[in-house]
Amino acid sequence: MAKTKPFDKNLAEYEQWFDKNSFVYKSELEAIRKLIPTNGRGVEVGIGSGLFAKPLDIKEGCDPSANMRIKAESRGINTKECVAESLPYSDNSIDYILMVTTICFVDNAEKTFQEIHRVLKPSGCVIMAYVDKNSPIGKIYLKNKEKSLFYKNATFYSTEELANLFLQNSFIITDTLQTVFGNTSEIHEVQKPKTGYGEGSFVVLKALKK
Repeated sequence: MAKTKPFDKNLAEYEQWFDKNSFVYKSELEAIRKLIPTNGRGVEVGIGSGLFAKPLDIKEGCDPSANMRIKAESRGINTKECVAESLPYSDNSIDYILMVTTICFVDNAEKTFQEIHRVLKPSGCVIMAYVDKNSPIGKIYLKNKEKSLFYKNATFYSTEELANLFLQNSFIITDTLQTVFGNTSEIHEVQKPKTGYGEGSFVVLKALKK
């Protein structure tokens, strides 16, 4: 798959970005952590190398990239091969799902939301984190998309677009947080997330299954 190749081939570069931008990474983690349930079975869809699942104490996940899954396994996470449009989990079996920048790499967003709804328990929730395409960094990513190693084949979304997808697929958004204020190169401390969106480039939505 074209969208998976960059992650299969450039695992080291992927990990290095988070090392280089450690305060951006820690700020993103801080925002997600505020919305993650403290118990229940959690799964990360698009788990990558486990950089978010590991510190957030998520024990399992799935991803289409073999090399990323191997790295996640080395971090003690159980992984399965998957695409978001066809999740390898039973109906009504998961308490919460985390997706970090995964939505911009799926081929069919509508089918992805349907699959998330299918596998979540009736009281389950999804925590979706992403770069808002209308944010300062989102606009830069869009402008330089063709030159990007990882985002060349990505589809970026606005918060409004994702909110509509949640609504259309029987979810209720309960929380919205934002972080990463300013350019990534200028962030030298862990930022506290704020409610809402429109200022921070990294947005986290939490939605309950209806």
